[in-house]
Amino acid sequence: MMAGLPEAVRALAELSPVEDVLLAVLRRKLNGIQIRSLIAAHQTFPLVVVRRAPQFGLWDGDPRFVDSADVDIHCFAEDPDGDEDAAILSEAVRVVLRDAAMQQASVPGRGHITRVEMTSAPRRAPDWATATGPVQYADLPTGVVRYETTYRIRIRRPMARPPAH
Repeated sequence: MMAGLPEAVRALAELSPVEDVLLAVLRRKLNGIQIRSLIAAHQTFPLVVVRRAPQFGLWDGDPRFVDSADVDIHCFAEDPDGDEDAAILSEAVRVVLRDAAMQQASVPGRGHITRVEMTSAPRRAPDWATATGPVQYADLPTGVVRYETTYRIRIRRPMARPPAH
């Protein structure tokens, strides 16, 4: 059995998953906050979950290899101030993403953000039944609040491909 992808297959890939770019950008600026794409079995909070939404994705043959995606960002916080903290965390995420787009923040080997547009404002979502993207468990733990925001993100591939390993 082979371990991992063959280098010839890796060399064909021109774009990185948009989640990889966003995870790196958010982790740089939101110190002390867990930034993940999956929820851990025994999750603690506060937490930001980044997931590409299934309803939109665009690659139109642009030779500059620009990828557009809708991304749902879930911000979780616990009581006693869970509602306020989740709302503030959602706003902090918006500011980090705006600044990353304005500065064309680069993630080595992954690419950089060229545009961020909020398509659905932060809103309190009391349970996963109201989620717009994939979920991992049906109900939030008692005392945990979730805010969800949807962004349209454009990323451009790295200027040079990383060297083969």
